[in-house]
Amino acid sequence: MLKTYDEIKIGDRADYKRTITEDDIKLFAEVSGDHNPLHLDEDYAKKTFFQGRIAHGMLSASFISTVLASELPGPGSIYLKQDLVFKKPVRIGDTITASVEVIKKNDEKKRITMKTTCVDQQNETVVDGEALVMMMRL
Repeated sequence: MLKTYDEIKIGDRADYKRTITEDDIKLFAEVSGDHNPLHLDEDYAKKTFFQGRIAHGMLSASFISTVLASELPGPGSIYLKQDLVFKKPVRIGDTITASVEVIKKNDEKKRITMKTTCVDQQNETVVDGEALVMMMRL
């Protein structure tokens, strides 16, 4: 059920969960144009600090957009701003849960500030940040 701006409260939360696959990384590389061998070439990646391939940081961060557009605030919202900190690498097989939580509302502009977080299957933070969303539906 879609909520109006007035129905959304400080502390409201929503999540999206996905397990990262080889295909996810290949498709994200194609769509984004980011063909860094750290993401695509195991032999290259083994020689790096990460000692193996990692997913694109923005792949995990894109799941935040999924939550904002689909769940909270949901359809009719406009993603205005996002601050991100990448805390830990994500690898094929990791299950990422993207979460958003309402932390502030601007009633005059109908804007919502959200805490945004992505955690892995060990509940360790891989992406941390804050988003600003504008409500188009009142």
